[in-house]
Amino acid sequence: MLVALGAYLTMQYLTGGNGTPRCVVVSGADDEVSYEFTPEQAANAATISAVGTSRDLPERAVTIALATAIQESALRNISHGDRDSLGLFQQRPSQGWGTEEQIQDPVYAAGEFYDHLVKVDDYEALPLTVAAQRVQRSGYPDAYAKHEPDATLLAAALTGRAAATLTCEGRQEASTTAYAGGPEAVRSALARDFGDEMDEIFDTAGAVVGSSGSEGSSKAAASGSPQAQTSPDPAASPVAGAVTIPVSDAGGADEVRRRGWELAHWAVANSSRLGVQRVSYAGREWVAEGRAGAWRQAEGAAADSTAEVRIVTGQ
Repeated sequence: MLVALGAYLTMQYLTGGNGTPRCVVVSGADDEVSYEFTPEQAANAATISAVGTSRDLPERAVTIALATAIQESALRNISHGDRDSLGLFQQRPSQGWGTEEQIQDPVYAAGEFYDHLVKVDDYEALPLTVAAQRVQRSGYPDAYAKHEPDATLLAAALTGRAAATLTCEGRQEASTTAYAGGPEAVRSALARDFGDEMDEIFDTAGAVVGSSGSEGSSKAAASGSPQAQTSPDPAASPVAGAVTIPVSDAGGADEVRRRGWELAHWAVANSSRLGVQRVSYAGREWVAEGRAGAWRQAEGAAADSTAEVRIVTGQ
């Protein structure tokens, strides 16, 4: 009985209490504010954010979109709802939002939400629930307000403003159909969420699929890319199954760091479905392990090594 009890308590500790994989986003202000959610929800939130930032929309737009999706679907791409409502934002084919298939594509659904949001006059200055309601036309116009704190935490992490604030365990949720893993799957998912911009980075700017570090530098240098400069991080040696993404031409130092953390957090949010095992950026690394993978200082890494993000998969 004691052995059985010990095994049970160990499992409870390793799985966070109920065997369900989890992700957590915390405040960058060190005030113990946090929001806990599932890998499925994390991946959908990362897509919503990526679609917004790829359109050069401000963090406030991403916050509004995330709060709306939390209210409408709990960040789940559901196939049912009120009348013919579907998907993350509960958009209705009969109201001109698109076909059923389109609405259940998270990238399309997020794009449609943003298309409508940017038509709302001064949406950034409006109360969040008012801006969301002018897009959604919900029967519960004040329902979005209660999700603003959680959406604000998520947006800060997923747009890269708050560094090392989103963590996940990296285990697949039993109820979720995983994407095929491996570096090519990571590349495809990046291109899907971030659009043509990411394709261009892979095609011309020295991003590398299947290895990392010095090999990526050689490829970038051969192409004449301005992003050929790589981090002196000793952990960035060539690694099979890795995707290396240069971010050094994103602008000034703040823009580079924000872009790097955006991509790093995107990778962690998608770790369960893409088989991501390790993410490294700016001298920090996340490793899928134990109760919840956490960001920590990478051994021997320089904190100012912000030139590239490395995503290592299990394949």
